[in-house]
Amino acid sequence: MIRDATPADYASLAEVYNHYIVETVVTFEVTPISPDEMGRRVEGVAAGHPWIVLQTDHGVQGYAYARPWHERAAYRHTLETSVYLAPDARGQGHGTRLYGELFRRLAPIAPHVLIAGVTLPNEASVALHEKLGYVKSAHFREVGRKFDRWLDVGYWQKTLSNATEHA
Repeated sequence: MIRDATPADYASLAEVYNHYIVETVVTFEVTPISPDEMGRRVEGVAAGHPWIVLQTDHGVQGYAYARPWHERAAYRHTLETSVYLAPDARGQGHGTRLYGELFRRLAPIAPHVLIAGVTLPNEASVALHEKLGYVKSAHFREVGRKFDRWLDVGYWQKTLSNATEHA
């Protein structure tokens, strides 16, 4: 089941994310976060954008969210999207399911562009985003350092509408 995140999920969400902090270069954070910190992040996003959770019989298996790309007003039609899955939930189509529901929930907000950042190399994340219509738009070389190595970041974007906004 995919549903909105609730305060009861914060510990599970932190556990999913902390795997990526401690074991991978997927995120550039280096210190695990607490459930309270995860709660602050969820509540900050959920005030105006969706933060959704995938729950199975095995508990929370992943999450996805969208947040403003940048704070300045001219960026208001561009959102950054992210998806994270528990290690044993990868490769089962859950990322596609989460993003599909995220896109459905974004429809009333009517963003113009969605942007996703990916630490490179990451074939699975690149394949997921390209399957969903994102196209590579930027590649920054050696902009992060974690586990004693320099890391690249790529950005993929998905344009949802070509309508001219007057808002």
